[in-house]
Amino acid sequence: MGMRLNILLCCMLACMAGLLKAQTTTYEFLRNDVSARAAAMGGSFVSVLNDPSAVFYNPAALATVKESQASFGYARHLEGINSGFASYNQNVEGVGMMHAGVQYYTYGTMDRYDNNGTYLGTFGASDLAFSVSMARELDDNLYCGVTAKFIHSSIADYSSTGAAGDIGVVYVLPGNNPVTLGASATNVGTQLSTYDGTKEPLPLDVTIGATIKPQHLPFLLSFTFHKLTDKQEAFGDHFKQFSFGGELQLGKAVQFRAGYSNERRRELKIGTSAGMAGLSFGGGIALEKLRFDYAYSSLGDIGSLSRITVGINL
Repeated sequence: MGMRLNILLCCMLACMAGLLKAQTTTYEFLRNDVSARAAAMGGSFVSVLNDPSAVFYNPAALATVKESQASFGYARHLEGINSGFASYNQNVEGVGMMHAGVQYYTYGTMDRYDNNGTYLGTFGASDLAFSVSMARELDDNLYCGVTAKFIHSSIADYSSTGAAGDIGVVYVLPGNNPVTLGASATNVGTQLSTYDGTKEPLPLDVTIGATIKPQHLPFLLSFTFHKLTDKQEAFGDHFKQFSFGGELQLGKAVQFRAGYSNERRRELKIGTSAGMAGLSFGGGIALEKLRFDYAYSSLGDIGSLSRITVGINL
């Protein structure tokens, strides 16, 4: 066990080296929550196991999924912005658990004007990312995974493409009250083509976290540090980008979830008031073959958004 734990700690230290980097990035949609379950838990999902949608946060978590599943999600944001995802995972003997997914954002229709204020009609904008992932167990309780992504973004007559990858590790500490440690580096890549000739970096994100599920108790708790590569005025400020969430099992099929994102609360604060910004709630119903999840995320005085995810066991 000691050697496996050392491997995980080394991976985490390598991720922490990213603290020295700072970027102004494109394709920021890649940082947003994907599934309703993850959103309801405040985005604290890097160390959550046995959920196919966890692959978007840490590809290593894919190796802990027990069944093939197709998942579909939809979210309606503010001002006519819509997003969603579709994914499918299946175990391939001798290779590991494989996953294919797509994420999309559409930003509605906007008016176009020239420099003189003359109306020139309307235009649209959209973002799209295709991904393929593979994960497997390296040793007892130690999992690793990788993801490859192709990204396309467009706004009016301009478009850009990019390629990126994610890498992650998960280690489950043995014991009566198992603790899961997770670390991932996501969106490591580059633009293949630019909007207007100016090349921009991708939103490299280093995340670490832990999840505990106490024995004989019907809940789990998760805590995560996000955006550890973002530029901050002081070293300690890196750790203000955290989130935590919990899930309570109500009977065999119903779950209630709640979460908090300190990063979102700080970003959405208007003056001295943040309202309920950063808070999220939701629940799920898990049947034999179907799973339904819902999440409500508060944006404070700006508004809120809702997400729905449907999973089908195959």
